[in-house]
Amino acid sequence: MTKYSRGCLLACLMLTLAGCTVWGEHPAKHWTDATGGESLERNFWREVKARDWAGLERHVSDTYVWLAPEGSMDKAAALQHLQQLQLNDYSLGDFKVELDGSTLIVTYTITMQGSFNGQAIPATPVQMMSVWQQEKSGWVAIAHSTVVPPAGR
Repeated sequence: MTKYSRGCLLACLMLTLAGCTVWGEHPAKHWTDATGGESLERNFWREVKARDWAGLERHVSDTYVWLAPEGSMDKAAALQHLQQLQLNDYSLGDFKVELDGSTLIVTYTITMQGSFNGQAIPATPVQMMSVWQQEKSGWVAIAHSTVVPPAGR
């Protein structure tokens, strides 16, 4: 094998491995690891499930607005609302992320298993939208909207 053909073989092998997904994605396990809208949402829901309200509160703006079927809530009411949620498991998907300057707009679906205020949560995917803003202290959620599908869908 010539020096040239060994170089070509090595280059082809490196290109093949560069696109390889053997090791898979490394999800953000902490807020400091978050690199985009999807990882911010994954951290948000991980803290809701873990019931880490102090940790979650640090990543929610003082002017936070949550719009849910029950109505519009400020930060305090939204955190109290979330505390009624007992998540056993959940899955997130269908992410779309838009960056506008120092703001991320994230839409996605969530399917939850657990209860809310003692009542079982339907296993129907729910559409969500969150708005995150980059501040000196890091990313903070400034708004959230929940769209629950009509009954029977």
